[in-house]
Amino acid sequence: MSQWLVLGIAMAAVCGVVLIITVLKDRRIADDHDHDPTETPDVIEYLTMMVGVVYAIVLGLAIAGVWEARSAAEDTVRAEAQALHEVSARARAYPAPVRDRIRSDVEAYVSYVVHKEWPVMSDQGQLTPQGAELLTKVRADVTDYHPRNDFEGQSYQPMVDQIAVADGARNARADAADSTLPGVVWFGLITGGAISVGIMFTLQIRRSGREMLMAGLFSALIAFLLFLVWDFDSPFSRGISASADPFRDLFPHL
Repeated sequence: MSQWLVLGIAMAAVCGVVLIITVLKDRRIADDHDHDPTETPDVIEYLTMMVGVVYAIVLGLAIAGVWEARSAAEDTVRAEAQALHEVSARARAYPAPVRDRIRSDVEAYVSYVVHKEWPVMSDQGQLTPQGAELLTKVRADVTDYHPRNDFEGQSYQPMVDQIAVADGARNARADAADSTLPGVVWFGLITGGAISVGIMFTLQIRRSGREMLMAGLFSALIAFLLFLVWDFDSPFSRGISASADPFRDLFPHL
């Protein structure tokens, strides 16, 4: 069964139970001739407050979640760039032909990521097979060489480990390239925002300048916070996005 169908059934069931209880209670009160309606507590302000509190908590959690995802994406890019820079630096222990080949392939991968793969990742939310092939070539350069002495052997294993770090960071970057919030969360955020704004009309808002100003500011705040969540939701493709600066900083000549 689809999660959307389960959600719809659950919401309809809860609303139905509340409405049935309310109707039955109103009928009982109507039959009670001693009941004074002026003594009935007005719950509209309480409901308004609770809706605002619940939505504020959900919205705050959403903002914190997408901000954390964006920060993790930046850390992923930094880890990938640093690992490749470490491979290039440690290659100095190898003979000139091997060292030059490793550095050349590292630079080819970094250049491709910055200039070719990054725009594809931003537009389509996915990485390219060519980038994976270039990183595989770097891995082969490192792992296929057999150290000839202890000095070269001391650099071999750290370089292999750094290639593994770069590969893991690349996979993490692929996971973060697309939207991080599922559709059901967006449904809740948008519906909750509409309800929060709509509640103002249940409070019989009038056309006084003060009320109109506060209503407008409140609606604008909800829209801004939803836009903030949307912008952070895709760490690499929207306005405030993680950039390829760590690669440029460590490989400035590319």
